[in-house]
Amino acid sequence: MGKILSYPISILYYLVFLLFLLIFHPVQWVCLNVFGYQAHKKSVDILNFFLVRTTHILGTSYKFEGIEKVPAGVPLIIVANHQSMYDIPPIIWFMRKFHPKFISKKELGKGIPSVSYNLRHGGSVLIDRKDPKQALPAIKQIATYIEKNTRSAVIFPEGTRSKNGKPKKFSENGLKILCKFAPSAYIVPVSINNSWKLNRYGQYPLGLGARVTFTVQEPFAIKNIPFEEVMERTENAVVQGIKN
Repeated sequence: MGKILSYPISILYYLVFLLFLLIFHPVQWVCLNVFGYQAHKKSVDILNFFLVRTTHILGTSYKFEGIEKVPAGVPLIIVANHQSMYDIPPIIWFMRKFHPKFISKKELGKGIPSVSYNLRHGGSVLIDRKDPKQALPAIKQIATYIEKNTRSAVIFPEGTRSKNGKPKKFSENGLKILCKFAPSAYIVPVSINNSWKLNRYGQYPLGLGARVTFTVQEPFAIKNIPFEEVMERTENAVVQGIKN
């Protein structure tokens, strides 16, 4: 019965979702080109507030725990497991005061209203996963950006989304570069649960009634810690909070 209901509800969700993307695309352009970075960021924050609320049509609820642990005024490397595209709007909205930027695949940099524009112009970087020679300098770019501006970079070290919630082995390459070129950063491990359930049937229909949780584990400074220890500590922190 739940899957049958999800067909018409998913159509309604996608229509509202697309509407917000179309509305905020020109809003972002005006904010950035007329008023600058801060106005553009505010428009992106508001867009993602609506994107989060739009999933309530699907019966989705969110719980974001531990945000009070995150230190202010320092660069942050937010490291999380990755279960679906629905991981991203809550991170942007609930962690908005830390100016999260993303390391995204280049395919997302064109063709998607609002999303592509923000990725190209909001401080995130686009990488070609098939071309390490391009990807590594791009990750270095975002690392130096967060170091200089005391903002945050979000990385999903699993590389691809987990379709059943079970964590995959973390890759160290991207995180290693971030740590090297943002040496004053703090690692902020985040454990995500249940966002995969929105895609339990694929992109259509969407799953109903997911109870999505984001849990911020204990942040720590990377300064003077060998990278191998940073990697192990980060992965253990994220994985121990995954309940699937």
